[in-house]
Amino acid sequence: MEELNQPPSQNASKSTATADLESNSRNKNNVVNAQNPWKLLTSINKQQGLTFAAAFLGWTLDAFDFFTVVLSVPYIAKEFRTEPSVITGSITITLCLRPLGAAIFGLLADRYGRRYPLMADIILYSVMELASGFAPNFLVFFILRAIFGIAMGGEWGLGTALAMEVLPPETRGLFSGILQQGYAVGFLLASILYYAVIENIGWRAMFWIGSFPALLVVLIRFFVPESPVWKAHRNARKSGGKTFLSSTKLALKHHWKKFIYCVLLMSCFSFMSHGTQDLYPTFLKTQLGFTTAQVTILTVVANIGAIIGGSICGYLSQLFGRRKTIFTSVVLAACFMPLYILPKNFGLLIVGAFAEYFCVQGALGIVPAHLNELSPPEFRGTFPGLTYQLGTLVASSSAQVEAKLGEIFKKNGTYNYGFVIVMLSLIVMTLLALLTILGKENKDANFIEQVEIVEQITVNDKSKEKETEQDEKVAVTIKDI
Repeated sequence: MEELNQPPSQNASKSTATADLESNSRNKNNVVNAQNPWKLLTSINKQQGLTFAAAFLGWTLDAFDFFTVVLSVPYIAKEFRTEPSVITGSITITLCLRPLGAAIFGLLADRYGRRYPLMADIILYSVMELASGFAPNFLVFFILRAIFGIAMGGEWGLGTALAMEVLPPETRGLFSGILQQGYAVGFLLASILYYAVIENIGWRAMFWIGSFPALLVVLIRFFVPESPVWKAHRNARKSGGKTFLSSTKLALKHHWKKFIYCVLLMSCFSFMSHGTQDLYPTFLKTQLGFTTAQVTILTVVANIGAIIGGSICGYLSQLFGRRKTIFTSVVLAACFMPLYILPKNFGLLIVGAFAEYFCVQGALGIVPAHLNELSPPEFRGTFPGLTYQLGTLVASSSAQVEAKLGEIFKKNGTYNYGFVIVMLSLIVMTLLALLTILGKENKDANFIEQVEIVEQITVNDKSKEKETEQDEKVAVTIKDI
């Protein structure tokens, strides 16, 4: 007993210290390895890779279909004999109905799993894209784009939830940045198609070609597994005796403040994205008089900047935190706005477009990981997508507002879209930077552990309810006595 109580010898102390140093060294090496982007890319297994690929392609092809309208505005307006600001109304309705799609498909995903609602969603937006190419008039076109908006709203939330739940926590930042840039890749593909098709075959052909994403359903059906996190939540609900409806009520009760914050945050994000990009091709062609080839080159370069920026900033957010990286990207985006709009020199505009898209989409690249980590664990199918798309709803009229104001505030007899884009974007960027600093983050959250915590809370709540019931019975008995 005395030997056990004696202090360790010097050799033992040295041995312990050496072991600690070796342990710290191993931990440091693990951190370095975890921060190596190539090792992060190659660290995921085959199923995780296929799941991420499906989510990325779903968002890419969704964006591709959306930007066929953005790029074709002047041509559609000419055929339907109306102003571009009227045609951008179809963009507005698409954005307006995205929250409805996020709610419908998100609740289905939380109730029945991620895979099948995602497959149904992709089929719906593919069919609407094909039908848009056959629209005989603007009214039919408008209705089809409205239904497309419902499908577009569902895809992002389902895809990001599935990907973020399957990937290891240390890889989320990098893969979040890459995943979000499916939007830029879709824009890039649409721009290339625009250059190849619009002058030769017409705008309708772009929509016909844009219906091929339906083939992605085959990949999801046969090669993508269901989210293990969703399965864990389903089992926890069953074991805890909770219904989906009761879980929904609890989530609304305890997380409504977080919900409002995320909607405000995504409103600014969406306005920054759509406000800087949706009317830009029209600005280049109408106000600056650039050719179709020049518009295509600028758009391609800008979206290459977006893809690089989103991936790099997503990776950096894993090192320095989500909020710091978002804030820095937004401030830099504001600084590059003059170079993005003011020069009339084609070379300078290329530099400005690359830098602006790098920063704007760099900030947005962090959103999939950030929203999924902030989400209530049992509603990750609904919460990220719904807050994202409600933010889009707030900013849905950005292109139409900018087009209308640009037509009012003319410069030298032409529509002054550029001035309006700069002023409104700078206001929104300021608000976004403030909201980011005031918010919170939950980087590297372990989603499986969150399931266990929620389950334990449920067990504790039930125990308290039973104790309360027993106390009430005792009180009633004493009162009767």
